[in-house]
Amino acid sequence: MADMTCLNVIEKCKISAPPNSVGERSLPLTFFDLAWLLFHPVHQLFFYDFPHSKSHFIETVIPNLKHSLSITLQHFFPFASNLVVLPNANHSGLEKRPEIFHVEGDSVMLTFAECNHLDFNDLKGNHPRDCNKFHPLVPLLEDAFKVSRFVKIPLFSIQVTIFPNNGITIGLTNLHVLCDAKTRYHFLMAWTSIFKFGTDELFLASGSLPCYDRVVIKYPNSLDEIVLSRPQVQTLGETYKAPQLAPLPDKVRATFVLTRSQINRVKKWLLVQLPKLEYVSAYTVCCGYVWSCIAKSRLQVEGKKGEYELERFVCIIDLRARLDPPVPQTYFGNCLIVCSTPTNTSLLTGMQGFSNAVEVLGTSIKKTINHKEGVLKEAETWLKKSHVRVPTIGVAGTSKQNVYNLDFGWGNPKKYETISLDYNDSISLNASKDSPEDIEIGVCLPAKQMDAFLTISRNELESILANYQE
Repeated sequence: MADMTCLNVIEKCKISAPPNSVGERSLPLTFFDLAWLLFHPVHQLFFYDFPHSKSHFIETVIPNLKHSLSITLQHFFPFASNLVVLPNANHSGLEKRPEIFHVEGDSVMLTFAECNHLDFNDLKGNHPRDCNKFHPLVPLLEDAFKVSRFVKIPLFSIQVTIFPNNGITIGLTNLHVLCDAKTRYHFLMAWTSIFKFGTDELFLASGSLPCYDRVVIKYPNSLDEIVLSRPQVQTLGETYKAPQLAPLPDKVRATFVLTRSQINRVKKWLLVQLPKLEYVSAYTVCCGYVWSCIAKSRLQVEGKKGEYELERFVCIIDLRARLDPPVPQTYFGNCLIVCSTPTNTSLLTGMQGFSNAVEVLGTSIKKTINHKEGVLKEAETWLKKSHVRVPTIGVAGTSKQNVYNLDFGWGNPKKYETISLDYNDSISLNASKDSPEDIEIGVCLPAKQMDAFLTISRNELESILANYQE
């Protein structure tokens, strides 16, 4: 559990949609939601400059955040809802499929806090920083609770922390079963608009209300059965507790940026190294670069553990435009497929490690999105292989949703962090705060390995760019 001693809690409150605006509503879970049912929560943290006092924050910001959040929940009711499960009376499984369910009065836990013991400017930097310092700034999810025979599991919580006369952080935590990054970004864009303008008129005029129609997604029922038959799903009940951020004795997070110019020059280099390469994008360049550098840094710090050790890179592909028929871009929930790329560690740590990583990633992504039987054919394979235990690096985020556009009226965020990287061995990838054309990459590693990673990644990039000018 995060150390909260550096915080003074100003207020904890529960925010509901306006009375009688939502009522009782159910949102069924598709396979794309159920697949994330047992995953760790997603933790996000936004840093905003706010050179104002605590009293100003209490008098002006807190009331407006409460009001705007309530109106936003009217349109995005699942954020205030619960995941509802119905265990059998004899505890031998579930009587019905889990679903997201809202009843009048359901709410989001919203915490307001003050921090005087952490350095705001240090936290929002790019240099290596102790991961533990960030944990108090993201909220916990409330515990599961029982109503009659039904078990309800809260899905979302928010924490807003002021660093007096310096800044504000907004921390968000949600279970992945609630939604994917695109839906979460949609919610945040609506909330910031409603906060700035005081009403939802501009948001409604944009014509971007969320689509809750589950009929728009077609997939084989067998995919549901694979997920729902898992023992961990069948035993969901009031003892469920979302995994929490635990203290990390020696882990740091750092951020670095690859500019559009650098990415374009690296692409030219790759096409010389791999003239038959069929698929190369800014995404595969960034992911392959980081994957190979992490593998090399681990080898440098830990030594050689086996020349042919297997590891994999897992990335996420948004399917809204790829399903047949296409799904609306405003579809609420998860609409993702996992693309898993295995390879031998020796191929990542050799002289051609970077180009090898880009090649296998590009081949894997191309195969997934162009599968002759459709992208969903890969879903069953992923589910069946997801239990295989090999070193795995995932990627969170996308440069297609610019998280630095989320302005509550205090200006754009000065920094964005995906805190859940700390315990899921992923990297983050987002549009940069300075230019949406550049890509910002977040990495969390043991301190000694981070030193090696930063040196290796810098040297490798400088070596490539030295010979390729735009």
